[in-house]
Amino acid sequence: MSKRKRESAPMHDYPRPQLQREHWTSLNGKWDFAIDADGSITSPDDVNWKRPITVPFAPETPMSGIEDTSLFRACWYRRTVDTPPLNDGERLLLHFGAVDYLATVWVNGHVAARHEGGYTPFTADITEMLAPGKTQMIIVRAEDDPLDLAKPRGKQDWKLDPHSIWYPRTSGIWQTVWLERVPATYIRRLRWTPNVARWEVTLATLIGGERREDLRLRVRLRVADRMLAEDTYAVNDGELHRVIRLPDPGIDDARNDLFWWPWSPTLIDADIDLLDANDEPIDSVQSYTAMRSVSIQGDRLVMNGRPMYLRMVLDQGYWRESGMTAPSDAALRRDVELAKEMGFNGVRKHQKIEDPRYLYWADRLGLMVWEEMPSAYRFDASTVRRVTREWTEAIERDISHPCIICWVPLNESWGVPDLPDRSDQRDFVRALYYLTKTLDPTRPAVGNDGWENIVSDIITIHDYDGDLIAIAQRYERHEENLRALFEHARPGNKQLLLDRCETRGKPVMLTEFGGIALARDTRGTWGYRRADTPKRLAQMYEGLLKQVRALPLFAGFCYTQFTDTYQEANGLLYMDRTPKFPMKEIAAATGG
Repeated sequence: MSKRKRESAPMHDYPRPQLQREHWTSLNGKWDFAIDADGSITSPDDVNWKRPITVPFAPETPMSGIEDTSLFRACWYRRTVDTPPLNDGERLLLHFGAVDYLATVWVNGHVAARHEGGYTPFTADITEMLAPGKTQMIIVRAEDDPLDLAKPRGKQDWKLDPHSIWYPRTSGIWQTVWLERVPATYIRRLRWTPNVARWEVTLATLIGGERREDLRLRVRLRVADRMLAEDTYAVNDGELHRVIRLPDPGIDDARNDLFWWPWSPTLIDADIDLLDANDEPIDSVQSYTAMRSVSIQGDRLVMNGRPMYLRMVLDQGYWRESGMTAPSDAALRRDVELAKEMGFNGVRKHQKIEDPRYLYWADRLGLMVWEEMPSAYRFDASTVRRVTREWTEAIERDISHPCIICWVPLNESWGVPDLPDRSDQRDFVRALYYLTKTLDPTRPAVGNDGWENIVSDIITIHDYDGDLIAIAQRYERHEENLRALFEHARPGNKQLLLDRCETRGKPVMLTEFGGIALARDTRGTWGYRRADTPKRLAQMYEGLLKQVRALPLFAGFCYTQFTDTYQEANGLLYMDRTPKFPMKEIAAATGG
C-alpha cells in the first residue's frame, strides 16, 4: 500500500464523524507495550519493553494480545510511525480518542501532551517535535490507579475479580489513535444547533493554528442532491457564529420529510470550506446536522412538536473479547441495528461515554440516545473537579449529534452517597444539572437518574420489583397515589425525591426495571430475577412490558438490559449478541 493511500484512510471509518478531513492516518495496530505495576517509572528511558499490544484494545482484553487483569497502576506504549510529508506551513496533529486515565505523550523525546480523563479525546500539535526524515517515535504513559474511587470510572471494578454489577477494568488506550495533516490555519471545531420552530440551524466554528484576518467560511447544506443552503461568511477573531435560514417547506408533510425521526433519520450533509481573500480553499471538512428538536411539554417528552413515548434499553457497551472497545466499526453499527430490531427506539448508554462512531450510526440509522457520565464512587474535592471537567468535555464533544436527546450527569447517587444528609452533595447535583443546562439549553437533563431526584427535567425511577400486581398498584395514576408514591415509595430502599423536588408538569419515566436473567451457564451469573428457559424468559418479558406500557403515568421506559455483561446475565441478548428468544417476539413484546 502506498503512503498516499495509507494517509487517506477510508472516510467511513473516520474517528471524528462530524468533522472529517481527507488526509488522516490511523495508528491502530501493533505497539510496543509494558506494564508498570507500581507506577514508579516516570521516564521513557527506564521502560523495559516486554511485548506487543494491539491498539486500541485495553491490555485487560483478549483482543489486545495482553489480557492482564491484575491491579497495575500504569502502562506504557511505544511506536515508530512514518509521518506524511508536510507542505509549507502545514501542521501535523496527533489525536487520541480516549486514554484511561492520566496520559502523558512524548514525541521524539519531547512532551507533547498531558490529559486527565478516561472517556474524552485530546489532541497534540506535534509539528515542531518532528525529527528530520519521516520516522518518528511516539511514547505514551497511561496512569490508572485501579483503587482510586474518586475518579470517574463507570462500571470498572476496584477489586481484583469483577463482582456484582462491576466489570473488568479498562486501562490505557481504548479508542482510536490517529494522525491528521492540516493547513497552517484550519477548522478546529464545529457546533450545530438546530431551531425547528424558526426552521434554521446555527453554526459555531472555531479556527485553529496561525491567526489570519482575511478568512471566510463557505457552507453548503444539502439532503441527498437537494441543496438547502449555500453561503459565505466572514470569520472574525478566529470564530464564527451564524444562523443559517433553511427554505421552509411550509406544510407538515414536507417538513416531516426533513425532520430527524427514529423511523426516518434525515441528516443534512455539510461541506465547509475555509477560504482566503481570493476565495481559494485553505481547509475543507465534511460534517452533518439534522432538523430535530427535543423538549418537555407537560408530562411528555416532545420531539419536533410530537409527543414521543420512549422505549429504551439499558446498554453498557461491553464485548467479551474487547471490553469497552468495539471489536470493529461494524460491531458498533450492529448494536444500533439490534436495538432497533428488538423494538426499541432508544438506548440509555449506561456509565460510559460511547465511541463517536456509535453515535454516528445512531444518527444515521435513527436511534435516540441518553448520554450518561461514568460515576466516581467517593465524594471529595477531587471528585468534584474531575467529574465536572470530564463531563464538560463529553458534552462539548457530542453536543451536535442529533441522536442524543438527554444528558445524565449522575446515576443512583453514585459518587454522592449521602444526599439526604449532606447539603454539599446535593449542591453538587444541582451544580452538574445547571452546568449541563448552561452548556446545552436545547435538551432535557436528569440530575440524578433513578431516585433521590433533586433537580431534573424528567422524574426517573429505578424499580426491579417483579410482582406485576405490585407494579400496577404502585404506579396507578391518580393524585392521591402519586403523592404517596413520591413521598413514601422507596424502590432500591431510596427516597424518590429530595428537597421538595418539583414534579408538576414533568414526565415520569421508569428508567431501570426488569433485569430478568437467563444464562447458558448459571455458575457465577446473576440477575434481579431468573428464568429457567428461553420460553419462560419470553413470557416474563412480555408480561412485564405489557404491564409497564399500560401505566399512563410513564412517558417512557428503559429495560435492563441490552446484552449480558460478564457475570450479569440479564440481557435480552447473550454477550455475543445472540438473542435469548426470537427477535420478532422480543420486538412484539417491546412495542406492543
